[in-house]
Parts: sequence; structure tokens; C-alpha cells
Amino acid sequence: MGGGVGAPLRPAAWSCLSTFQKLNQRRDISSWLIRWFPKAPAKSVVALKTPIKVELVAGKTYRWCVCGRSKKQPFCDGSHFFQRTGLSPLKFKAQETRTVALCTCKATQKAPYCDGTHRSERVQKAEVGSPL
Repeated sequence: MGGGVGAPLRPAAWSCLSTFQKLNQRRDISSWLIRWFPKAPAKSVVALKTPIKVELVAGKTYRWCVCGRSKKQPFCDGSHFFQRTGLSPLKFKAQETRTVALCTCKATQKAPYCDGTHRSERVQKAEVGSPL
């Protein structure tokens, strides 16, 4: 039987076709993943230029907004995901019940707590909503 047009594919041809389909499918998945989960995360943006005082309850777990885009500062509302930032909130557990100042400029070196960095010229010159 000849290998002309309309002839059934041989097992070797099926193997090539199958491999091609898998590669193409993988490419489709990776492009979807890249759109939703960028390899290089976005930079945090300045949410506010002053910290927010909150009472933390001992034993309770909190999620501090890292990206600066949350409308529920200083805590995460999921904006990082919907805006595809590639950033994740900082999850922490309060060791004791106390009032603390949580950073909203997102430049602190002691996240999630304010370390006074918001007073720096760099933060004060930045626009709210812009990266540092």
C-alpha cells in the first residue's frame, strides 16, 4: 500500500504528530502562565506616606500588603493578584496583643513594621501610587 495522500499514518508519524501537539499545548499553557504570573515581579508602590496604627491580637494571623495596591491598607485585599504584580502578601502572626505602626510606604527594612523610612526624602518626593 502506498504512502500517498489519504493513506493512514504510520506509527512513526503518529509519534511526531503527538510530540508536536504536546509542544504546542505546552506553549499555550506557558503563555497563559506568563500572563498571570510574570517572572519578574512588579515593584511595590507607595500606598501612603505615613504608617497606620493597628491593634494586633495575640495568636491572630495577618497578611500585610507588600505591593501597595490594596484598598485595605495596611492589609492585603488581593489586589496583587488581580493586577498581576507577581508579589505576595507578608503573612505574620502577632505574638502579643498590642498597638503597632505598620508601614504603608513599603520601603521599611523591618516589614511589616514601620521603621521611619517614610520620613526620608526619597519617599516624601515619591507620588502615592508610584514605585520607589
